[in-house]
Amino acid sequence: MKPAFLIILSTIIFFSCKKDSFITSPDARLYTSADTLSFDTVFTSTGSITKSFKIFNNNNQKLRLSRVKLSGGAASPFKINVDGTSATEVNDIEINANDSIYVFVQVNVNPSGATLPFILNDSILIDYNGNKRWVQLQAYGQNAIFLKKVKLTGSVSWNNTLPYVILGGIQIDTNATLNISAGTKIFLHADAPFLVDGTLTANGTKQNPVIFSGDRLDYDYKDLPASWPGIYFRTTSKNNSFIHTIIKNAYQGIIAQDLSVTANPKLNLSQCIIDNIYDAGIIGINTNIYADNCLVSNCGSNLQLEFGGDYRFINCTVASYGNTYISHKNPVLQISNFITQGGTNYTAPLAALFRNCIFWGDGGNVEDEITANKQGTDPYSITFDHILYKAKNDVGNATFITSIKNVEPLFDSIDVFKNIFDFHFTKTSSAPAVNAGVITSFPFDLDDKLRDNKPDIGCYER
Repeated sequence: MKPAFLIILSTIIFFSCKKDSFITSPDARLYTSADTLSFDTVFTSTGSITKSFKIFNNNNQKLRLSRVKLSGGAASPFKINVDGTSATEVNDIEINANDSIYVFVQVNVNPSGATLPFILNDSILIDYNGNKRWVQLQAYGQNAIFLKKVKLTGSVSWNNTLPYVILGGIQIDTNATLNISAGTKIFLHADAPFLVDGTLTANGTKQNPVIFSGDRLDYDYKDLPASWPGIYFRTTSKNNSFIHTIIKNAYQGIIAQDLSVTANPKLNLSQCIIDNIYDAGIIGINTNIYADNCLVSNCGSNLQLEFGGDYRFINCTVASYGNTYISHKNPVLQISNFITQGGTNYTAPLAALFRNCIFWGDGGNVEDEITANKQGTDPYSITFDHILYKAKNDVGNATFITSIKNVEPLFDSIDVFKNIFDFHFTKTSSAPAVNAGVITSFPFDLDDKLRDNKPDIGCYER
């Protein structure tokens, strides 16, 4: 028994020592979880998310890395952290047998004179047992105009030379006007509401829309809703107008509160897209909103109009599908003439017209995509004229004229798993909304296509 015991003990000691010893052969196996780390557009001076990759030692012995080095050194826009050590070069790194370590990478872009996106490159060298391996680093950087907790006064104009990045919020003062020209991009941080007490106009074109979005453009965040607070038109705000403007990925897209103090509506929306908003695409609280040829899509609540007001929506598509980011649980249109505060209902006059519009939703538990609620005796009028909508029950407190109920609109391409939402009409079949509308004073659709004498319902003309 004693010799057998010694043999077993010797075997254990042998393999234990072997596992604790270092493999020095140039044939040692080393793998990395990525050959290239790519960072999407990073604004100058704001930094990026941190990405990482792993270095695997798939040998039955320890492996010593002579060095892990950021090739560009201290001058590189990239920064690395190797197994908990932040440096441009880390030496003599031990990886246990069949184990791995993390390498974390971040990029910061220094300002330059470039106005267009530029490419930044570097690499990380992994040196072991006479072998050299590289992981490539690539980032797209762009200069921007940075504004932090700013209040605009007087008359201000923004152009498309550089994007605007808003940190900490922005306010247009009561008597101030901000005019935004075509092609301008505004990126807002998570702490940056856009507050309008004066006047805001955005004059985009089909080819060069004005864009409001979050400032995280890296892959994991570029389509994430609730990445910035939203645009708020407050009590004193007046004469606001958006043309060919895209508002996306906000917590709340647009909030307009209180009636206009001029003869014009508080907000005009023409050929605009409001998309992927976590809470509500448009909230109107006893206000005036006129919209034509707009798309309000995939929001927690697309249109939420309450406490009365004056609304006109012409040739708009309001649609929502449950998807990766937002579950479709609320009707795409909720309208009422009251608001509840402190357990008390307050009412106000309501006048609303929806003509040539689509109200549709799928992928959730919503049976009635339109709800209209009335309380009190204030003047109240809701008219749906030549619309296509989904509803199990009749919509009370409203007048319908020549409308299409519970017939699929046959949108061109909807794939919630691939995040594809094309709300044009399919070209291979007879979509029910085609030629089903009435002529209005707005001759061009969202694509700037001229409508014919039998216009389609919705924001697009086939």
